[in-house]
Amino acid sequence: MPKRVDHEQRRRLIADAVRRIAADRGLEAVSLGEVAAEAGISKGLVQHYFPSRDAMLRYATRTLRDRVEDRLRTGQTGLRAALIALLPLDDESRTEALVANAFVVRALKDLEIAERFRLGHAQLRDAISTMITAGQADGDLHADLDPIREADLLLALVAGLGDAVLLGHRTPAEVISLVDHHLSRLTP
Repeated sequence: MPKRVDHEQRRRLIADAVRRIAADRGLEAVSLGEVAAEAGISKGLVQHYFPSRDAMLRYATRTLRDRVEDRLRTGQTGLRAALIALLPLDDESRTEALVANAFVVRALKDLEIAERFRLGHAQLRDAISTMITAGQADGDLHADLDPIREADLLLALVAGLGDAVLLGHRTPAEVISLVDHHLSRLTP
């Protein structure tokens, strides 16, 4: 009887290898051969699933977005928890942030990856905006806030603080304190 192969699982194995290499050495180091070695499979198998480096990178960006969404879904609920979940405060989220930053540069020249980033940002903004609206309805946040503008500002704050953690300019405790400080300004 022929062996059953989970093709999506293989693609994810390859995408995981892409992310590990990108986090450790940057996207410049991502090649079919390097990914095969990192994933512990043959270069031919990588090429079977991804006919080009571009196809492999584009798939990896999709799985990166899935991981961020999973982290937001499985974490605690609420605006503060969502913002904290977006920060690179542990090894896993740090790796994801490093990979995302590597792909931002790639997105400047790859329209498909750029569109994926735009869509992901719009979804995050909508989710944060919805949380702000819910906080206003509950009386936890000022009623006169513009939820979309505040969501944009909060995402910019978290992005900047995330970079500060990655670069060692701020500690996780410091960035959490800054998020709390900003959120306290939004409460009545």
